[in-house]
Amino acid sequence: MEKEVIWTADDVIKMCKEYMNEEHVKFVQKAYDFAAYVHKEQSRQSGEPYIIHPIQVAGILADLKMDPATVSAGFLHDVVEDTKVTLGDVDELFGKEVEVIVDGVTKLSKIRYKSHQEQLAENHRKLLLAMSKDLRVIIVKLADRLHNMRTLSHLRPDKQRRIANETLEIYAPLAERLGISTVKWELEDASLRYLNPQQYYRIAHLMNSRREERVQYIDEVIVEIKSAIKDLDIDCSIYGRPKHIYSIYHKMRDLHKQFSEIYDLLAVRVITRSIKDCYAVLGAIHTRWTPMPGRFKDYIAMPKANMYQSLHTTVIGPKGKPFEVQIRTEEMHRVAEYGIAAHWAYKEGKTDVVDRTSTGDKLNLLKEIIEFQKEATDANDFMTSVKGDLFGDRVYVFTPKGDVFELPKGAGPLDMAYTIHTEIGNHTSGAKVNGKIVPLDYQVKNGDIVEIMTSQNSAGPSRDWLDLVHTNKAHNKIKRFFKLRDREENIIHGREVLSTALEEAGFKVNEILTPDNLKRAYEKKHLTTADDLYAAIGFGEMQTAGIINTLTEKIRTQQEIERKKEQQRVLLEEHQELESSSPAVNEKKKAEEGVLIEGIDNMLVRLSHCCSPIPGDKIVGYITKGRGVSVHRVDCPNIRSAENNGTRLIDVTWNVIPDNRKYYDADLEIQGYNRSGLLNDILQSINNTTRNLNSINGRVDHNKMAVITATVGIRDLEHLDRVMNSIKNIQDVYLVKRTIH
Repeated sequence: MEKEVIWTADDVIKMCKEYMNEEHVKFVQKAYDFAAYVHKEQSRQSGEPYIIHPIQVAGILADLKMDPATVSAGFLHDVVEDTKVTLGDVDELFGKEVEVIVDGVTKLSKIRYKSHQEQLAENHRKLLLAMSKDLRVIIVKLADRLHNMRTLSHLRPDKQRRIANETLEIYAPLAERLGISTVKWELEDASLRYLNPQQYYRIAHLMNSRREERVQYIDEVIVEIKSAIKDLDIDCSIYGRPKHIYSIYHKMRDLHKQFSEIYDLLAVRVITRSIKDCYAVLGAIHTRWTPMPGRFKDYIAMPKANMYQSLHTTVIGPKGKPFEVQIRTEEMHRVAEYGIAAHWAYKEGKTDVVDRTSTGDKLNLLKEIIEFQKEATDANDFMTSVKGDLFGDRVYVFTPKGDVFELPKGAGPLDMAYTIHTEIGNHTSGAKVNGKIVPLDYQVKNGDIVEIMTSQNSAGPSRDWLDLVHTNKAHNKIKRFFKLRDREENIIHGREVLSTALEEAGFKVNEILTPDNLKRAYEKKHLTTADDLYAAIGFGEMQTAGIINTLTEKIRTQQEIERKKEQQRVLLEEHQELESSSPAVNEKKKAEEGVLIEGIDNMLVRLSHCCSPIPGDKIVGYITKGRGVSVHRVDCPNIRSAENNGTRLIDVTWNVIPDNRKYYDADLEIQGYNRSGLLNDILQSINNTTRNLNSINGRVDHNKMAVITATVGIRDLEHLDRVMNSIKNIQDVYLVKRTIH
């Protein structure tokens, strides 16, 4: 992962001055001044002023040379979500363009969802649909995510893994589809660092240990390439490019190879002036060295879907070692590095509107996103379609007329037919691949010429086709055919099913199926009418349990609140009676732990050993059976498992005397590359920052990674941060985290 770059606002404005005119620089400056004012009282979880984050996002966008509206949106992207500023304010002060981008990036944080997964899916759907209106939305979001990944170390380990996994599933593939490789690689490397730190640091160490040897080899190769093209009179630049850690990990995992078996850790890149020079350089390289069979790819003649163009070849080089060469023009290189951002870049005081439109057409991404939205039943269904059909491995096939179609790996003729047009898919009668008739479950391969045979007399798709298609798009279109054909029947059946389910659950149908309740239910499912909801139930597309939960939400919520209040009152009365016999002991115990229970006196309090809370942690109390209140951190897994019994959870707060020198146990796990003296350095660091070291243990795994666990005495959360930061600064220590038993 690249080292974090920290820009100041002046740095960003200076970057803008390098390519924007004076009027546009003033516009960007105004956006920063406004963002700095509305965020002035806010801080990030790292403790830094919040405005640092918008500055870094705007800096990433200015580094890509984005237009004034996009850089301004980078400064403003969080003002609606995190301050009292409204979208109307943004529109009035900065115009519709900036307002649309900010709106697209803003999360749906003010809407309550039954699960985090549902909210995440809704946020992603909103983001992608906003992107279909203006691609700059996703460029700002990628810049936002990139800076968040650079500063992820300040979050809890569980949040780090969740965000890293989300980045690897959604944002890195999006960056790849948009061709922004500079962002894609850093997102992937950062994600691997938190999802599999042992492999990340092991590969980084192995790469560094033999770096000089590989660089020397590449320098030798570059000299020979220059010699090979000397007589061609070609103006070009040649340099070596190291592989990124995630790409090496990906090859090791997918190809089941060890690090020593990955030969293309470095590649040589040749940047020429023209396409003709690209092929001339390729010929010279193939003349000098033997090309490896099956390792030549011509992305100039057949660009990737994200507009990437380059010649790739792997040859047997000096000393019999294989190496990869990538050959492209300067313009191709710009698109390869910055993708869609290169087409949106600010040029000579303006951005090219024609360029924007043609770029969107080439990507064919926007139309697909809108189609997925139309076909999807809910946000999770939408995201499943996007991740499966847009972000998976791709194959490229031809029609008999030479048109190229991009399909997910594993797709068949029916998937291609529905990609061309819904009616062609519905009237498909057969398929030919490379001139031969094939079954409809055939999986197309790169370079296949696929001919779809249709019949106007066709009665439409068969339900068996649902098992034959691979793409969500084709699957949804086939289902939609049957939904439309049987709509009236499904509406009647769906209404009957829902009414019966409500009666069985003990509700009165007429009181529940009111227009307002139904509207809330079908809008939550992104439908237009109550009939759409009934039809979906009748078709079997939606289960009644979720619909009933929405329809009866207000009634059940009120009932649950009353039930829990009564149960908690009874529990507390029982414990107060039990503990009233020894008030002196209880008072002493409360003072020791430094915890207060809201509205309750004379109750035994103890800090749980499973998560070892310390002053400054967010805490919650759990009413135990006969042992008073056990205090846990809110992120403790034991509390999460107890949340189903919410009547036993109670609000508690810290009540620590500032001068109190009491120490609290904190359990740490330290990971690093094993070397002589590592343990001594860690012990020295702990002794320099805290008086109490209660225990320390260590082990070394097969990857030469040392894992050390320690229990140290800590006064509060601020003290813990100092101890952990001190350990993090030790050479070869890669990870320091708090653990929960």
